[in-house]
Amino acid sequence: MPSITGLILTYNGARLLDKCLASLSFCDNVLIVDSYSSDSTLEIADKHGATVIQNKWEGFKKQFEFGLRHIESDWVISLDQDEICSDTLRTCIQKELASATDVVAFMPCRKNWYYDRFMKHSGWYPDRLIRIFKPAQLTVTQSGSHESFKALGKTKNIDADILHYPYESFAHHLEKINLYAQEGADDLKAKGKKGGLATALCHAFARFAKIYIIKLGMLDGKAGFINAMHGFFYVFLKYTRINEGTWGKPFDAE
Repeated sequence: MPSITGLILTYNGARLLDKCLASLSFCDNVLIVDSYSSDSTLEIADKHGATVIQNKWEGFKKQFEFGLRHIESDWVISLDQDEICSDTLRTCIQKELASATDVVAFMPCRKNWYYDRFMKHSGWYPDRLIRIFKPAQLTVTQSGSHESFKALGKTKNIDADILHYPYESFAHHLEKINLYAQEGADDLKAKGKKGGLATALCHAFARFAKIYIIKLGMLDGKAGFINAMHGFFYVFLKYTRINEGTWGKPFDAE
């Protein structure tokens, strides 16, 4: 059986880290790259015998590549701190890696929990991502708040799930929307894109229609509608913030 390292990037990830690490107990070792957490992240990591390296956060790409430089195993399984490797996926991974020949990366499904259910539509499932890979055969790219992996060789799908619990509340989701909208606006501005109210509304309505109608978010019930509205709000914020630096100066109060 080839050697496997679980890799997790953390920052104040105590909410689900215990379950995340427990789901990786079949790995030969687990490496956590922590951005100086102030909660109980490090204590939880120690409880599970994980190796922890702390490094200042300078973006996902740099942090992920920093972690890969400290890994010598044949394979890596990458999870976020709010994700859990399902029992079915663990079994599939062990079976696939025992017989893998020319495959350099595997793409499991990711099942995302939102509001009151695991989403089955809305563009949220199967949400395939490269998460099991040979470390020397992977490159990482990042644009704004979005990162992606590219395998330097053959990939294969795995029909089993990573369980993802991205938000603990609507307030938490709105915090993320605010962060991602700013990162997205900065990225668009750097590329010379134009914003403004009309542009923002057009893109926002298009995002809502894509999530709720084209991607069948209506079949996800209340969760689907709320998620589509949040998608509208995120895009609206992103395109209006491109022009934020052109606001007029405030009047001088007497």
